[in-house]
Amino acid sequence: MKKITMVLMVAVTLLTAKTFSQSTTTPSGFHGATANLKEYKALYILNSADEKKIKGTLRNINNALEDPRLKGKLQVELVAFGDGVDVFKKSSHYDTLLTNLQKKGVLLAQCENTIRERKINKDDLWSFISYVPSGNGEIIIRQYQGWATVHP
Repeated sequence: MKKITMVLMVAVTLLTAKTFSQSTTTPSGFHGATANLKEYKALYILNSADEKKIKGTLRNINNALEDPRLKGKLQVELVAFGDGVDVFKKSSHYDTLLTNLQKKGVLLAQCENTIRERKINKDDLWSFISYVPSGNGEIIIRQYQGWATVHP
């Protein structure tokens, strides 16, 4: 009797595993995660002056805001530090992309340590950005507040 019970348990386990595997790994069985929370928060981290990286980060933020699962539920902050300060310089050509994101509610934050260490005048940066004492401090605090950190 014990042997029959064991064989039945193994058979049920195998069938269940196969059904689960097929439903989650085949294209027709998987449709992405369900956004069942009331609110989501994401901190995008930018510490590179590479144009491709900057444009990719800004595009990723916009894509997340436009995801139908997250639409109206997502709070986003972009924190720039180190070489990422280039995104906020008036000499850059990102102002239109940034102001469009800001109109969608994205917080644009620059690390004050970076501008102090690099002797960058705030007048050289876009007036519509905000400042945090340190980029790393912002990441740490947001992480403990439950924000997802994204570093494209």
